[in-house]
Amino acid sequence: MIKLNNLSKVYSTGEVRTTALNGINLEIDAGEYVAITGPSGCGKSTLLGLLGLLDIPDSGDYWFDGKNVANWSEAKLNQLRRGRIGFIFQSFNLIEELSVFENVELALEYGDVPARERRDRVAAILEKLGISHRAKHRPSQLSGGQQQRVAIARALVSGPAMLLADEPTGNLDSAHGDEVMRLLRKINSEGTTIVMVTHSPMHAAQASRTLHMLDGNILIDAQMAAA
Repeated sequence: MIKLNNLSKVYSTGEVRTTALNGINLEIDAGEYVAITGPSGCGKSTLLGLLGLLDIPDSGDYWFDGKNVANWSEAKLNQLRRGRIGFIFQSFNLIEELSVFENVELALEYGDVPARERRDRVAAILEKLGISHRAKHRPSQLSGGQQQRVAIARALVSGPAMLLADEPTGNLDSAHGDEVMRLLRKINSEGTTIVMVTHSPMHAAQASRTLHMLDGNILIDAQMAAA
């Protein structure tokens, strides 16, 4: 599904150049569950952003479903990203002025999905994630775990092939964090590829594969033993 060849990313601030990714080589197959770990500043979020087509590399190749997208225009990347890649963030990124239903539906309003189909798909994903009874509530009326479920519903409603999660339990207590991790395992078991950045060794161990990064490099690429 994904293949990175010698992918690099450098950020410049004045005369200071920081190498965020240093010649990354990586393959991720469809259906994998990959955790990315490492200290702050090691390149985890940069790698996730490049995988999600939110940024472009300075050099190297990025093959997505057999197409080298490394030098594609923003318009082409946006078209590919829409419907193929879902995003979950630590901060939920829900819009307070919108209801739960409207927050999830927003993910479909930029495509060509008819209104009736949008409503049916939103209702179905809210039911699947156990939050349909909160459809009319505002985000501030929900617990942190419920807000993250809404964020996951928004990421999944378009049926993406790959789900990218950046510290999805970072703002949750342990009980709600464990609940989200169980949900991610279920989503992966149904066929969705997941790539997750996490600082938690316990949560990383729940993935089928772990990448440990340092200074823009992948130091360890380990397959986890089946539970």
